[in-house]
Amino acid sequence: RPHRTELYEDAPSACWPIVYSPDYNITFMGLEKLHPFDAGKWGKVINFLKEEKLIADDLIVQAREATDEDLLVVHTRRYLNKLKWSFVVATITEIPPVAFLPNFVVQRKVLKPLRTQTGGTIMAGKLAVDRGWAINVGGGFHHCSSDKGGGFCAYADITLAVKFLFERVQGVSKATIIDLDAHQGNGHERDFMDDHRVYIMDAYNRYIYPGDGFAKRAIKRKVELEWGTEDTEYLQKVHTHVEGALNELKPDIIVYNAGTDVLDGDPLGGLAISPQGIVKRDEVVFKAARSRRIPILMVTSGGYQKRTARIIADSILNLHNLGLIDKELATSGAENPKVEQMIRDSAKGLTNLSLQ
Repeated sequence: RPHRTELYEDAPSACWPIVYSPDYNITFMGLEKLHPFDAGKWGKVINFLKEEKLIADDLIVQAREATDEDLLVVHTRRYLNKLKWSFVVATITEIPPVAFLPNFVVQRKVLKPLRTQTGGTIMAGKLAVDRGWAINVGGGFHHCSSDKGGGFCAYADITLAVKFLFERVQGVSKATIIDLDAHQGNGHERDFMDDHRVYIMDAYNRYIYPGDGFAKRAIKRKVELEWGTEDTEYLQKVHTHVEGALNELKPDIIVYNAGTDVLDGDPLGGLAISPQGIVKRDEVVFKAARSRRIPILMVTSGGYQKRTARIIADSILNLHNLGLIDKELATSGAENPKVEQMIRDSAKGLTNLSLQ
């Protein structure tokens, strides 16, 4: 019988299924600047959405920190104990000076934000099933598996969200992970290696971290990209393979890992997608999900430039303007006339994919 968790308590119906907490943001003595990551990007996304009057503080779902008991649904006790060593956390987050900090500081300043984002992903999983869609403004730690972290990922939030749904929500027995971060999602791939309930599509730069050949065996749809891939080719591949994946298997939930490190100029991603290309990409994925009435959970994952937060906010605003996300939409999805129209439009395919 599943343990009791606060993460699955019902969110107020007046809220958007957008999950966030100010605790997501990592700030301490400027050390976060030693990583190319913008460690305050999550708060910036929310501020842009507030400026555009899409949301207000009391209209978003407050993320709660995942407890040890929550984390043990996937993680081994041995792994969680390892995080009590500052040097282990320094290795995972790729911020070397963290190794020299007392662990209570590391727990509070680094791991608590990551645990809160992980709680946010688990919460957003249930919200997506209840409301038809949900966005965790953080999360997407796709390099972490049950017993190993890496690449800034200390907790396996994607695996956790899926396992929570399988164990606790009736009618959820198949999941599709669409991983469009620039890096291979080797964490969830290792976790679901032999699990036939989970279908993984992963599009990534084949030449960069983590290059995990073993984990690749779990990918059902592998889209290996070349250095410097640009919008037209990228969007065409995303469209073809997302449609293909969802036609091959209709899941009960889609987990969409919407990394923005595909952005042109990202120091780690090595791809060349424009801001408009990223907005269009998210639209392609949401259209595919909404037209099939499959609940979708989006997490924001990697993205290492200062302009990233603005692009994520623009993408969310675009999804809203198109009627793909809506506060009232709930699972009745396609009864929304705007959505009906969009579905007809997307059925015509992406023939006009050029990004005017």
